[in-house]
Amino acid sequence: MHVFEYAVLRVVPRVEREEFLNIGVILYCRSLGFLETRCALPAARLRAFAPDLEQEEITARLHAFERICQGRATGGTIGQLPIAERFRWLTATRSTVVQCSPVHPGRCADAADTLTRLFAQLVQ
Repeated sequence: MHVFEYAVLRVVPRVEREEFLNIGVILYCRSLGFLETRCALPAARLRAFAPDLEQEEITARLHAFERICQGRATGGTIGQLPIAERFRWLTATRSTVVQCSPVHPGRCADAADTLTRLFAQLVQ
């Protein structure tokens, strides 16, 4: 079994109201060298929840999360950091439209399967 950490990605249209819609999960497992995010932007739910929010902006931010997780030059300066630093940067507290929940730990045999399960439970 491997220790992992994860956070839920959220859309927070008005930070002061603290209302959010879960749109993804980011999972990091140091021992497996695994850092990946899985996201889904449910257009109809997002329009009902935050009709004035530009979905293109949210999509662009989610793509940035994916590029940083991949750890390539396309992820910019942050994407080239070591895997643990990328996870900490992505899950740092911020007051933006896309935020992460607190980081939660767990144990798994397969990080990819665990990401799929968490995504199904927390987002879909």
